[in-house]
Amino acid sequence: FSPRMATGMQEKQYTPSLLNFFIYNPKFGPREGEEEKKILFYHPSDVEKNEKIRNVGLCEAIVQFTRTFCPSKPAKSLHTQKNRQFFFEPEENFWIVMVLCMFILNYICAEFIDTVYGAVLQQCYSMYKLFNGTFARAMEAGGVELLTQKLEKFFYRYLQTLHLQSCDLLDVFGGISFFPLDKMTYLKIQSFVNRVEESLSLIKYTAFLYNDQLIWSGLEQDDMRILYKYLTTSLFPRHSEPELAGRDSPLRPEVAGNLLHYGRFLTGPSNLKDPEAKFRFPKIFVNTDDSYEELHLIVYKAMSAAVCFMISASEELGREFCEQLDGLVGPQLTLLASDICEQYNINRRVSGSEPQFKFIYFNHMNLAEKSTIHMRKTASVSLTSVHPDLMKILGDIHADFVRVDEDEEIIVKAMTDYWVVGKKSDQRELYVILNQKNANLIEVNEEVKRLCATQFNNIFFLD
Repeated sequence: FSPRMATGMQEKQYTPSLLNFFIYNPKFGPREGEEEKKILFYHPSDVEKNEKIRNVGLCEAIVQFTRTFCPSKPAKSLHTQKNRQFFFEPEENFWIVMVLCMFILNYICAEFIDTVYGAVLQQCYSMYKLFNGTFARAMEAGGVELLTQKLEKFFYRYLQTLHLQSCDLLDVFGGISFFPLDKMTYLKIQSFVNRVEESLSLIKYTAFLYNDQLIWSGLEQDDMRILYKYLTTSLFPRHSEPELAGRDSPLRPEVAGNLLHYGRFLTGPSNLKDPEAKFRFPKIFVNTDDSYEELHLIVYKAMSAAVCFMISASEELGREFCEQLDGLVGPQLTLLASDICEQYNINRRVSGSEPQFKFIYFNHMNLAEKSTIHMRKTASVSLTSVHPDLMKILGDIHADFVRVDEDEEIIVKAMTDYWVVGKKSDQRELYVILNQKNANLIEVNEEVKRLCATQFNNIFFLD
């Protein structure tokens, strides 16, 4: 038990807001009077020049000062009375700094806040790298001028999508929600991916999602992780549509032979029949530590199924290729989407209603994540079905787990009759919230065992 955690219920809410966000390289302006050359990007841009130089200089000094204590691990964050500063060096000598204004009253787990916003800062870089490649590559291609252009173009828009008040434990995990499937349907999907890659040999990688959950991916784990974040928090919400309900669909289906065709491009041409259609696709960079590949990202959707096809950026993609892809993939994907939906409904009827437990599960090995606490989690909103104070207790437990290497279990009795249980075992973490006013420790333990048996029957958890 941790009385420190249980007191979390009397805390006031805190709302973080972005004060500054800047990127600098100390090697670019080493002499006096050249300090401005260090600054590659600064938000907000209308800040007076001397203030920018002062703020960057202060961060540089903090990083240098902390290096004297631990050369391999310089400062990650700095707390002042009203602000939090977060530092991240994603590439040698390139520093990204995020300054948040945070009014925090009474106790709150400072360590966990650092973990959350440290993860958000790393995500900012990963998302930049996905669409622009590394800082070093931009420098090679066009020097400081090209890099500053890329940073301005990307971060000007991206920082507007940062909703810092919605960040929580799921941002720390940065996991992937996998769609539960029976073996037969999974094999159908694998067979579909193989057929398409064989017919359209330009395709290098494929990823298959249903209901915003991943089923199949040919990408490396870290690349898929950030692409998944982009798809589920940015691209898919922009293209959300009413679910197609059989023949009464608001969208006009096309009939190809005897097959219905609900397919459409989410990137590239919005309408293939339009003679003015543009065949430009966003480019992404993967395997940046290794082979460094630049790829066209084609995202194609039919009903609730979406497929990402990635093709080398050196290939020219035009109308002919898109029509070929549409004709091949559209009918098959429509059929598959309907199969998956049918199978999913059968499984739901067999397994019964959703569990009454509120839990978050994360597996560090395959990045699998599952939450019954979050009703909706997008970039702009985090709708949770539990009180924010309970979410903070989850954060406290996670902070304790990070400090210890061994497997362990923590049980907390909160002030509001809730029990919060955290289990860490074999690189997996499980957090459970129970609303059982009169339960004792033994009964709570039994309930959690029951949850593990029904929801995670093939996973070993510490007893």
